[in-house]
Amino acid sequence: METDAELKTYSCDLCKVSFPNKSNLNRHARTHHGEKPHSCNVCGSAFSGSSDLKRHVRTHTGEKPHTCQICGVAFAHNCSLKRHIRIHSGERPYACDVCGFAFASNANLRVHMRTHTGEKPHACHICGAAFAESNYLKQHIERHTENREKSHSCKLCGAAFSEKSYLKKHVRTHTVEKPYSCKLCASVFSQKSYLVKHMRRHTEEKSFFCNVCRSAFSDNYKLRIHMRTHTGEKPYPCHVCESAFSENSSLKKHMRTHTGEKPYSCHVCGSAFSQDFSLKIHIRSHTGEKPYSCNVCASAFSQNSTLKKHMRTHIAEPIPQDIPSIPWITDVDSPSISG
Repeated sequence: METDAELKTYSCDLCKVSFPNKSNLNRHARTHHGEKPHSCNVCGSAFSGSSDLKRHVRTHTGEKPHTCQICGVAFAHNCSLKRHIRIHSGERPYACDVCGFAFASNANLRVHMRTHTGEKPHACHICGAAFAESNYLKQHIERHTENREKSHSCKLCGAAFSEKSYLKKHVRTHTVEKPYSCKLCASVFSQKSYLVKHMRRHTEEKSFFCNVCRSAFSDNYKLRIHMRTHTGEKPYPCHVCESAFSENSSLKKHMRTHTGEKPYSCHVCGSAFSQDFSLKIHIRSHTGEKPYSCNVCASAFSQNSTLKKHMRTHIAEPIPQDIPSIPWITDVDSPSISG
């Protein structure tokens, strides 16, 4: 049976939170006073608890003591491992109390909640524009810096940038350097933001919701493009024929119909195409690949459009019930009736 001493707890005088021992209470009290007695001897960062300092030091040493028993990926912090395990288990313990959508991490839930509240905590210090995520603020600030003096030039192509960090990112387009790698599938990326977006494919997290049809998307850019299907907005006009498009990539593809540019070439016969999907379809004429199969007769086709046409051969056209049968009409498609 537990004694009174074993049941004793220590309460914070400021917020009344209770702790099982005095050392935990003392550590908690520092959050009120701002006291941070534990300092990193590498970068000088200070922390209120020794355990917080220990976790921080791993950012300098690269130590990753927490390993996933399923796939072998290692992490510096146990909490990161727990989040990672949810990729394998499919667990999503953080649910939105507005729409019920669930997430694997509390951070993703917080970002999602902003689609309901409209909260945009990341503000531009230049023009005051606000954003729901910090990476979108960074992209926005780059637009402001485009008008500043561009003293950092690329030695390979002459492109100039206002910040050294932007030049560094640009140089990777020449060197094909991709320092950011996915720990799950070995995909590599030139920018950290690309890796973040890629990781959402593994977690299947879709935090951005359309407020019209409730479609969900993994990032805000895809949501913005989708919204144009509702608004009809087409901000990318063709200066040749006045066609307009909702995406810049669609405009680029369209322009090839005017320029005749065919940048996608077949490595087998040299045939060239204006669109990459046209090349993919053409390649099947060499490989014999027919990925579209009929579920009625098992015929296979290289294009989905051909499969759709084929399916019509299985669908009998219904005869309207209100039209009487006329024996002497033998061909309903004929323009005239033969006697």
